[in-house]
Amino acid sequence: MRLRSIVMTALLGVAASGAFAQAKEQFFPLLSYRTGPYAPNGTPWANGKQDYLKMINARDGGINGVKLTFEECETGYATDKGVECYERLKSRPGAALFDPQATGITFALTEKVPNDKIPLITLGYGLSVSQDGNAFKWNFPIMGSYWTGADILIQHIAKKEGGFDKLKGKKIALVYHDSPFGKEPIPLLQERAKMHGFQLELIPVTAPGVEQKAAWLQVRQQRPDYVLLWGWGVMNSTALKEAQATGYPRDKMYGVWWAGAEPDVKDVGEGAKGYNALALNTSGQQPKVIQDILKYVHDKGQGTGPRDEVGSVLYTRGVIIQMLGVEAVRRAQERYGKGKVMTGEQVRWGLENLALDQKRLDALGFNGVLRPISTSCQDHMGSTWARIHTWDGKKWNFSSDWYEADEQIIKPMVKTGAEKYLADKKMERRQPADCQS
Repeated sequence: MRLRSIVMTALLGVAASGAFAQAKEQFFPLLSYRTGPYAPNGTPWANGKQDYLKMINARDGGINGVKLTFEECETGYATDKGVECYERLKSRPGAALFDPQATGITFALTEKVPNDKIPLITLGYGLSVSQDGNAFKWNFPIMGSYWTGADILIQHIAKKEGGFDKLKGKKIALVYHDSPFGKEPIPLLQERAKMHGFQLELIPVTAPGVEQKAAWLQVRQQRPDYVLLWGWGVMNSTALKEAQATGYPRDKMYGVWWAGAEPDVKDVGEGAKGYNALALNTSGQQPKVIQDILKYVHDKGQGTGPRDEVGSVLYTRGVIIQMLGVEAVRRAQERYGKGKVMTGEQVRWGLENLALDQKRLDALGFNGVLRPISTSCQDHMGSTWARIHTWDGKKWNFSSDWYEADEQIIKPMVKTGAEKYLADKKMERRQPADCQS
């Protein structure tokens, strides 16, 4: 009896020490795709996310003493694999949030997260209607959606033409990835077309987008004044090569922010000169946060990918996403206890109460990288600003000032879409008291 008591005490001690170790680790599940046709774009994104977590551990010792851990799970951009990764990682102790890295996976997980009580951060992608935090408690399309992106592109084209009234009679083609991702901007573009009298041509491209002859035959036949490119991965460089072969001017092409990174243009080089795309963030190794990643991670031989990739467009976007997750945990700790591991529900509150003003962004090393972000119960996006950058044959250069999406157009669409979603799912809006919880 005495021996059994000693063994039980020892086992309890081991369990307690294990629980204590777990209690000091905040886990970040990382869905990624380093294989398949989207790997050239998915890889730097994933590397930026990992390196930021490593840097926070090395430089700061974690978040108020809580160490950050992570595990990657390969999805190949496939929805079914993304759901499998989610199911496998969601129950890990200290799981903070998920960044699905794909609109299709986001659609599937949106059904699951309310029951599992773990938030989704979908920076610049996902469901446009999830900006409405009163309807989508667990979704955070921070910094923009495909509706805000499409709206800014139309604003920019109108400015080039000399005003919205000059869009009447113009023809704008959307060459899009035939998936939930590519279809998302269509309602906003249809609304703008109705407002301004331009003709919208919809030209789908079958995923992954390596075969686009038929699409660009349509472009050649229809001769649109502008082409909007809603592509990802190999689809983007293929589109630019087809435009070159077809003789469509690249300076009349505008890509979404997922079609405006180095992998999209570097193989096309001079052939992509003049091509424009939305930009949510800067690139380059000048920002302090990038310098800190080089110092605390790459200089120590701990870098996830090649050093010369650090600071590229998608790498930096991965860094931003992970910064938002870390700051959501930090914000949650301010309310629920500094130095403690936050639950998914507590991290959700942190995401809903971000207050990253310019002073805070500067302190984090993100001066000039992105605009300030402030979220609320009603607004899970926090910022709708973007710029245009243009490829000069060798590098990206900003070619516009910041634009802000027109909320007078978008908010009614978001509300209508959110109401429909809630009705279809037999769900109700959050009560005011829930915003205080």
